[in-house]
Amino acid sequence: AQSSVAPRERADNIRGAFDVADAALGLVAGRHVGVVDDVMTSGHTLNEVAATLKRAGAARVSNLVFARTPPH
Repeated sequence: AQSSVAPRERADNIRGAFDVADAALGLVAGRHVGVVDDVMTSGHTLNEVAATLKRAGAARVSNLVFARTPPH
C-alpha cells in the first residue's frame, strides 16, 4: 500500500513496475481490457497499469474502482 507515501514518490515507485507476460500478449492485443482496484489514492498505479496494457496492444483500458481516498 502506498497510501502513506507522498504523491511524487508514489509515481516514482510504480513507474515500470508492471509488464504483460508474453503468454498473455494475444489476450490483450486489440482488446478492451478491464482493470479492477479496491482503493484509488493518487491514480498512479491505475495509470501505469493502463499504459502498460496499451503498450502491449490493448485497444482500450477501463478502470473500475470501489473506493477513492480524498485528494491531498
